Amino acid sequence: MSLISVKEKIGYALGDGAANIAWRGVATFLFIFYTDVFGLNPATVGMLFLIARFGDGISDVLMGIVCDRTDSKHGKFRPWILWTAIPLGVILSLLFTSPELGSSGKIIYAYTTYILFTLLYTANNIPYGALMAVMTGDNKERTSIGSYRMVGAFAGGMIVQGALLFLVAHFGNIDPKINIDKLEEDTFRVVVSSPNDLENVNIKTDDGIAMFAWADDADYTANNDPTQSKSFSMQADMEYAFIVTGESNLQENDILIINQKKGYSYSIYLLSVVLAFLMIITFYTTKERIKPPKTQKSNLLKDVKDLIRNRPWLILLVIGLLFNVYNSIKQGIVVIYFTHFLHDQLLAASYMVGLMLASIAGAMLTAPLGKKIGKKKLFIYALIFSGGVNALVVLCGPNDIVGIFTLGVISELGAAIFPTLFFAMLGDAADYSEYKNGRRATGLIYSAGSFATKFGGGIAGAIIGLVLAAFHYDGQDLVSIQGAVPGIVMLMSWVPALIVAVAAVCMYFYPLTQHKLDEITLELASRREKAEV
Repeated sequence: MSLISVKEKIGYALGDGAANIAWRGVATFLFIFYTDVFGLNPATVGMLFLIARFGDGISDVLMGIVCDRTDSKHGKFRPWILWTAIPLGVILSLLFTSPELGSSGKIIYAYTTYILFTLLYTANNIPYGALMAVMTGDNKERTSIGSYRMVGAFAGGMIVQGALLFLVAHFGNIDPKINIDKLEEDTFRVVVSSPNDLENVNIKTDDGIAMFAWADDADYTANNDPTQSKSFSMQADMEYAFIVTGESNLQENDILIINQKKGYSYSIYLLSVVLAFLMIITFYTTKERIKPPKTQKSNLLKDVKDLIRNRPWLILLVIGLLFNVYNSIKQGIVVIYFTHFLHDQLLAASYMVGLMLASIAGAMLTAPLGKKIGKKKLFIYALIFSGGVNALVVLCGPNDIVGIFTLGVISELGAAIFPTLFFAMLGDAADYSEYKNGRRATGLIYSAGSFATKFGGGIAGAIIGLVLAAFHYDGQDLVSIQGAVPGIVMLMSWVPALIVAVAAVCMYFYPLTQHKLDEITLELASRREKAEV
């Protein structure tokens, strides 16, 4: 079998880089955007995620069926990547736009845009995922493509997670009135005001070193520990006073006040353009090579029966669901954790870049490790390792920055192996179906991957929402935020670890060993050669 060129692997990887601008942007920032900026209740957001993602899981299966029956000069899967590139960028932009609406109007807008986003993401990502299985029939080469794909995915995630908060600070920076009075050598009284009403602004110094405490506003004194930033809402022409320490020569231009509503919207608009461009590159640089057997006729009922009897696929469906709940909880809580537990939102960007670098390393290690010890064993080891290390975050306090970064990066090194193996193993499940039944429904099988990713994210969103609601979290009320800190720490540490432990047990029952995969690859190659004669 011919090897796939590095150029084509990179072109394919760019597609998941684009997808992760959308997916990780939503998974990491949409919850805090909805609660802290758009003003929705966390339980409402959690229920939105759960309902929309469950319905989206059904659309995944339907999209898999549509892909298998698509017939164009560009193939079955590549055309969908082209057709959905620009619409996906547009709906992502609308998702982070916050129009002035009442409470009911906000909920309707959130449901409408979020459901449209999930549908367009499905129409793009199901064909994209299935494309890998038809680029080559070699299961080892498929693992290599999967590694490139995950490097691209994590690079895209690093773009959005590493740059977004800084872009928010850039685009959302307002021009307030600032008055500074020096009290002592490194202590100042800072009074700020704005001519406009602004919901959920964030104040800090440009270098992020100074500590802010409320000066004399009784409404805020219940949560007056000095922190590197403060989040609050501003009424037009009302003065807000702070005691700022840690700077010896504080000037007006050192103070940043960020309008998060404007900042998020403009930042996502920019990233959406990048997303569409990368998707178009993927379309033009990839090729479909593996086709269903020539004797195979379209039969949806037969495809579904084959799917239900496909034991490797069923087990992968459960495992994919569980590890995506694990990853989505970690992604969904990280900005809230850094904002309200460590009181340094921009530090979350550095943390997430560290995680993305670890993810790239983990993805690159997956192919050689998989060849050495087999995909099944590697998956089990990675699940146990990542979950165990992540649980230790519960031991870290708000000043244990080094410990939090170290544990997060080490845990992510193992977590990066999950999706890298998972999507390659879905291709193996497609091969298994062709080997056992003489039929191939690649799109339908890969719909499991998207279903697991999305419904897992929905369950994760519901878990985050319910836990925070149980602790009475309100992203626009400082007192309630402090009361919810124990719940935030739980979600950052041992809650996701419990979920991934169950996935490790399930993987034990996965039947496709490396020896069996090699047997299937040789048999299918022989059948295809005979069919071409």
